[in-house]
Amino acid sequence: MTDTIVGLGYDIHRFSETPRPLWLGGVKVHDTKGLDGHSDADVLCHALADAILGAIGEPDIGYWFPPTDASCEGICSLRIVEKAVELLHAQGGRVVNADCALIAEAPKILPFVAQMKETLAPILGVSPRRVGIKATTNEKLGALGRREGMAAFATVALAVPAEA
Repeated sequence: MTDTIVGLGYDIHRFSETPRPLWLGGVKVHDTKGLDGHSDADVLCHALADAILGAIGEPDIGYWFPPTDASCEGICSLRIVEKAVELLHAQGGRVVNADCALIAEAPKILPFVAQMKETLAPILGVSPRRVGIKATTNEKLGALGRREGMAAFATVALAVPAEA
């Protein structure tokens, strides 16, 4: 028997003052400035990993990949998602689906969504149809509305062994 559990993740990063690539969902998004962070600052991957980790009762990504650890500097955030999935599998669980939302005034992400889904699906062990990625603006309100950064939410449904 299995239980279905749900996780929610959130992440936010400001745009970098120095040139660096913008990574979203493991995909390099061209013609824009990147986000500031110790890793590659992929907000979508960070939110997704935290959604998985939270659902299975594990510490957040800062525990597994601390910003004080020099070996994590510039790490590809797909590795962070892989770690979360590895911990899920160690508990006998699997991903059922993931649904992610990016919040930013720019850039437009629709041209990159299919590639993000194709990149994340094999790591999650699901079909690209089971990975939702969408974007919305912050209607020019607050720091995100002023184009100071980008945020992401992610929810996951996981199948795990039923508890007695």
